[in-house]
Amino acid sequence: MRYTSSTTAVPDVPNVPRHVAIIMDGNGRWATKRFLPRVAGHVKGVEAVRTVVEACVSRGIEYLTVFAFSSENWRRPEEEVSLLMRLFVTALEREVAKMHANDIRLKVVGDLSRFDGKLRDMISAAERKTANNTRLTVTVCANYGGRWDIMQAIGKMVAAHPGATDFSEAQLAPHLAMAYAPEPDLFIRTGGEERISNFLLWQLAYTELYFTDTYWPDFTAEKLDEAIASYQHRERRFGRTGEQLKK
Repeated sequence: MRYTSSTTAVPDVPNVPRHVAIIMDGNGRWATKRFLPRVAGHVKGVEAVRTVVEACVSRGIEYLTVFAFSSENWRRPEEEVSLLMRLFVTALEREVAKMHANDIRLKVVGDLSRFDGKLRDMISAAERKTANNTRLTVTVCANYGGRWDIMQAIGKMVAAHPGATDFSEAQLAPHLAMAYAPEPDLFIRTGGEERISNFLLWQLAYTELYFTDTYWPDFTAEKLDEAIASYQHRERRFGRTGEQLKK
């Protein structure tokens, strides 16, 4: 299915967001606060992902996108990066069968070339297994960056139109990493930071932003409801005036 950009057409405004995107921040600080190694926070964070996936299903949300590992996260200590990679493998081993049984599709987007062969094979197998599921699409952004996404899309667009020098959003859109999903209605960042941090730069143009001090491991279904309630009180104008919305 092809989706229209919010900068070229006014999209529907559902009462419950159709697509929620989350930066899951605060795992390490959650652990440090409890005098635990940072990896303990990441392990607990996986449990929070499971909780939020279940909450999205029960609330009728169709797409959930989570920022698991940015292209900048390679700058972290080597030991932590290695632990995160092992945790990714473990999560795939434990969760994919459950997701498939619950009609949930899994997608992983980003520059996967830096991951080892075993992890790439597991990702491909998980995507194939869940490809026809329709209840919820969970996208994990791994070794992903918004600028990378735009640049790789430009490269594919130029290759698809040899000799062209003038392009449109409609020509670029199919080559973005998440062309299969509508733009997010609601963006959530946990952990107290108020930045987008190179996440879905193209797609977040008209997304409602919600920031919370809650660390990701403590983010519950009730916290998701608070974010949705905030979204429901926003006036989504998409360039129009408030008076136009009242007509």
